[in-house]
Amino acid sequence: MNHWIIAPVILPALLAPIIGFVMRYDIRLARIASLAGGVALLAIALGLVVQAAGGETQVYQLGDWPAPFGIVLVLDRLSALMVLLTTVLGLIVLAHATATGWDDRGRHFHALFQFQLMGISGAFLTGDVFNLFVFFEILLIASYGLMIHGGGRDRMRAGLQYVVINLAGSTLFLFALGVLYASTGTLNIADLAQRLQEIPLEEAALVRVAMMLLLVVFAVKAALFPVQFWLPGAYSNAPAPVAALFAIMTKVGAYSIIRIHTTVFGPGIEATEGLAFDWLFPAALITVVIGAAGVLGARRLVPLIAFAVLGSMGTLMLAVSVFAPAAMTAGLYYLVHSTFAAAALFLVADLVMAQRGHDALSARAAIAQNGLMAALFFGAAIAMAGMPPLSGFLGKLLVMDALRAPDVIGWAWAAILVGSLVTIVGFARAGSVLFWKSTAISPGPEDGPTPQEARICTPAQLAPALITLGLLGTLAIFAGPLAGYLESTTGQLFDRAGYVAAVLGANGGV
Repeated sequence: MNHWIIAPVILPALLAPIIGFVMRYDIRLARIASLAGGVALLAIALGLVVQAAGGETQVYQLGDWPAPFGIVLVLDRLSALMVLLTTVLGLIVLAHATATGWDDRGRHFHALFQFQLMGISGAFLTGDVFNLFVFFEILLIASYGLMIHGGGRDRMRAGLQYVVINLAGSTLFLFALGVLYASTGTLNIADLAQRLQEIPLEEAALVRVAMMLLLVVFAVKAALFPVQFWLPGAYSNAPAPVAALFAIMTKVGAYSIIRIHTTVFGPGIEATEGLAFDWLFPAALITVVIGAAGVLGARRLVPLIAFAVLGSMGTLMLAVSVFAPAAMTAGLYYLVHSTFAAAALFLVADLVMAQRGHDALSARAAIAQNGLMAALFFGAAIAMAGMPPLSGFLGKLLVMDALRAPDVIGWAWAAILVGSLVTIVGFARAGSVLFWKSTAISPGPEDGPTPQEARICTPAQLAPALITLGLLGTLAIFAGPLAGYLESTTGQLFDRAGYVAAVLGANGGV
């Protein structure tokens, strides 16, 4: 077996308690260990992508117990891509939190951060639905602590809502697992895919119930209508570096829908075929509308970005909902883009707030690095809104090109185009208030420190945001090669027989 497959789970799992118990009183040691772990995790993720690029689905059997009886981790192009995306984003956010001092506002930031990376990586690699639930709980527990990092009444209130919603989702997840196991006798993804093909339509009522329960659970994680209301409050009140990391959290829900509802319940499964589209497509449409309206109506910078993230999730799920190879390829490209675009906006917002002292969208005196911050905000905003030349334009173009079927083209194109226009207007209004109108106003007592007194952002503090924007440009420049890799990824994703054969082997699920 390839033991590197389990490394993205084991490394942060070992590092987190060491940092938490040994280094919690020494922030320098904690930073060194956490950054070193992030670099090592990135190297491992790159190696896994290289291994997966050959197209072979690799399986890691814990305790050498074969599937479906034992716990398995599965490495294919999609899981390798998601682990790499997580590690790159994690290292960028970690560098920002260290440079800005956010990590020093609580003793357990780095330990919780490592547990978060462990849970996210495990969710992307697991080959078992029950262990998907386990890794969900690990990443959610860590996210609870990270969200309230630094304290504050508003943060605690938003954290409580976040906890309640996700506990309800976890409870529903357990109900779904119970129903699924009762109807199939297994929770291994490959074994489920095989057994569901053998269940006749007239005996599949419980399977359809389980599928819909899982869809609701994953919709909560992905912040889709009508269970999207937790995201704006949670992201708006979380520390900005944590909100940047949370850009990958909603993608865990999207990945779960992609993996489970393609491999297990997807095309070719008579009992459930078409059900996911009937619910996902309208939910995604409404999510795009809510996100755009929230951007236009926001009166603070961070809630504006949170609603933009919500709208981007709607656009992503429009592509995913049709469960067709071309649309899935476009959706995966947009998934990568929207993760970095959201992170860039949150990182830039943190730098702006550090100089303004607040995030209210009101005209105040110009900040110390007004021109630089305006340029960074402009780059991140056009990426999120989908304007050229960055990858957001290509991502939305690919999604629209893939959604040309007569039953979806009108609704999907209208939502994406109108939503993008409204988002552009919202970001333009915010940018003009923050960086243009402020140049004509003299500093007053309510404006906080003057430009001469304000804390100037150092190169180390600017670097993570600049790197993230650079990655968005790289996604646009190398869109062709990336699209080729994603087409192969989609082909492997829809190859249900290949996945089942790789995981179950000669056992055949018996």
